[in-house]
Amino acid sequence: MVLTHVHDLDDAAAASAVVFASRYVQDPLPRYELGEKSISKDAAYQIIHDELLLDSSPRLNLASFVTTWMEPECDKLILEGINKNYADMDEYPVTTELQNRCVNIIARLFHAPAPALGAGEKQAVGVGTVGSSEAIMLAGLAFKRRWQNRRKAAGKPCDRPNIVTGANVQVCWEKFARYFEVELKEVKLREGCYVMDPDEAVRMVDENTICVAAILGSTLTGEFEDVKRLNDLLAAKNKRTGWDTPIHVDAASGGFIAPFLYPELEWDFRLPLVKSINVSGHKYGLVYAGVGWVIWRNKEELPEDLIFHINYLGSDQPTFTLNFSKGSSQIIAQYYQFLRLGFEGYRNVMENCMESAQTLREGLERMGRFTIISKEQGVPLVAFTFKSKDETSLAFKLSSELRRFGWIVPAYTMPADLEHMAVLRVVVREDFGRPLAERFLSHVRMALEELDHAAKGGPVPRMRVTIELGPPARGSGEEASARVVKREAVVPVHRSVSLAGGKTKGVC
Repeated sequence: MVLTHVHDLDDAAAASAVVFASRYVQDPLPRYELGEKSISKDAAYQIIHDELLLDSSPRLNLASFVTTWMEPECDKLILEGINKNYADMDEYPVTTELQNRCVNIIARLFHAPAPALGAGEKQAVGVGTVGSSEAIMLAGLAFKRRWQNRRKAAGKPCDRPNIVTGANVQVCWEKFARYFEVELKEVKLREGCYVMDPDEAVRMVDENTICVAAILGSTLTGEFEDVKRLNDLLAAKNKRTGWDTPIHVDAASGGFIAPFLYPELEWDFRLPLVKSINVSGHKYGLVYAGVGWVIWRNKEELPEDLIFHINYLGSDQPTFTLNFSKGSSQIIAQYYQFLRLGFEGYRNVMENCMESAQTLREGLERMGRFTIISKEQGVPLVAFTFKSKDETSLAFKLSSELRRFGWIVPAYTMPADLEHMAVLRVVVREDFGRPLAERFLSHVRMALEELDHAAKGGPVPRMRVTIELGPPARGSGEEASARVVKREAVVPVHRSVSLAGGKTKGVC
C-alpha cells in the first residue's frame, strides 16, 4: 500500500473539473474531501473512467510479473464471487473447499512428502494469502517462533535472530526483517554472479540464523538460485555444528515455472532442509493480482501458538494470516486455472513465454549494443545492460524513450558492490506474444536511433513506419499479427504560414 499524504484543500488541484459529465454536474467536485451532495451514477462513472484513461496499459507494462489477462469465463467467475468475504469460512464452505484443493495441488506440485495414513503432524499444510509478501511474513514468523522455542528450551538467549539471504532479495524480506526485528544478513553480489552464492551464504550462518532464504527467480535477473547446493552445504554444517538451520524457498516467480519446464530440477520439498515455500498465484499462477500461497513441509513446521481459533462467524475456524477479511475471487480464479489448464496447459503457457523471451533475447543481441545478463533457465524475462560503460546513463534514457511508444520498461541500478551497473528488464507474461515482442524490438531500434541523434546534437528525426497487418485474430485471446515492412526518415519541411483570409496554410 502506498503511503498517502493529506492534501491542502486550498490547492487549486483539490477540485475535479467535470468535462463529459457536465450535463449532469455543473460545479467542480472536491477531490480530497467528501462532497456535500450526491451525483448521478453515470457522472461518477464517467469522471473516474476519464481519469483512468491516463493510466498506462497493463499489457504494455513490461516491468510487472503480475498477470494482466485471464479468460472471459474466469472474469465472470471473479465477478460472481466478488461479494464473498473469504474469512467467513462457515458461510462459504465451498469457497473454503476450493482453497483447500489449491493448497493440496500446490503441495503435490512441490513434492511435499506423502504422509502415512493418519500421520496428521507429518501432513503438509498451507494457506492462501494476498500475495507472496504476506506469505513470506507468515513463513518468517514461523521460523522465528520455532527458533525462539528451541533456544528457550536449551536455556539460551533468543533476542538476536537473523536471516541469511542474497542482496538480490525482494523488498518484502527487508520489510519482514525491519517489522519483526530480525537481522538481515545479505550475501553481496559480484560481477557475473547476480544471485546468492550458496557457499558464502552457508559461511554466514550462525547459531542465531532462523533460516536461509533462497530465491527461485530473482527479481533482478529472473535467475534460479542453486537450492540443491545450498541444501547440501547447509546439511553438512548442521551436522558439524549440531544446529538445525532450515531453508525457505521464495518461489514467488519461479514456483509455477520450474515444475513445468524443469521437472528434474531439485529445489523444493525433495530437499530435506526445505521447510516452507511461498509462490505468487498472481504471477505465473496466471491469476489477477491479490493471491499468494505458502506451504509448510508438515504441520510441525508451523508452531501451534501462531494459529488463532475463532468461533464468532460460526464453527471453530483456525486462522493464520496478517489480515482478516479479503475477497474470495482470486481463490476461485486460481482453482479455475488449475482445473482449466491442468499440467499440460501450464506447461504450454510457460513454453510459449520462454519462446517469446528467446525472441527478445536474440533481437536485442542482434542490435550489438547490449549485454544480456539474465540466464536462459529461469523466469521468462530478459535483463540487459549497455555494453559500453560510457553508456550506463542511456539505460534510463532508453526506458524514458520507450514510454513514448506506450512501453513501461524499468531501468535500475544493481545492489551494493554493483551500483555501477544500470539494468533494463523485460518481463514476458502470457499475453506478450511474438507479434508484440517483434513490435517492441522495432521500437527499441527507433528509440536508440533517436537517442543517438540527440547525443550528436542533431535534430531528432521523425520516422514513417509502414506496417503490414496479418490475418485478423481468431479469438479474444489471440493477437492480430503485424510486421514492419518499411521504415524511412521523414525530412522536416519548413513552410510559411499565411493568415490571409483568416485561414492557415501548411499547419499540421
